[in-house]
Amino acid sequence: MEIRPARPDEFPLLQQIEDASGAPFREHGMPEIADDDPMPLDVLARLHVWVACDPDPVGWVAAGEVDGYAHVEQVSVHPDRARRGIGARLLDHVQEWAAGRDLAGLTLTTFRDIPWNAPYYERLGFREIEPSPGLAAIVAEEAERGLDPVSRVCLRRRSGGGVHRRY
Repeated sequence: MEIRPARPDEFPLLQQIEDASGAPFREHGMPEIADDDPMPLDVLARLHVWVACDPDPVGWVAAGEVDGYAHVEQVSVHPDRARRGIGARLLDHVQEWAAGRDLAGLTLTTFRDIPWNAPYYERLGFREIEPSPGLAAIVAEEAERGLDPVSRVCLRRRSGGGVHRRY
């Protein structure tokens, strides 16, 4: 599977993948998350975005820089392609990109108790951290959008800690 930078003309497809990947939240009793709007096109345009293609995009990841780390804003894999290591490969790609920019590793915010959120990332080497100033601002923005800060967690995976390769 090829991982490459996303093209702007692919951004609407990435929104469709994000919408589809939100469906399991409905089954988990969180329809408001399942129905949440995908990342806006103008936000995608400001971030570093990569796609996993086989041959067309089936998953994607978007990252920016926050407090000396590559911050994963979104990772989405189409449910038809879930549980095949695509998300892990995308995160590894961002980790390699971060190392090339002398960033200390990866950070992200996610739901604490959703099985395919914090527990999944912890299996990939992420650990819970106290929020840095930049992460605290992100959690505050999430709260303004209606996400309960108690349900959220900040995670970090440092560079040099071993990139996940089980796929």
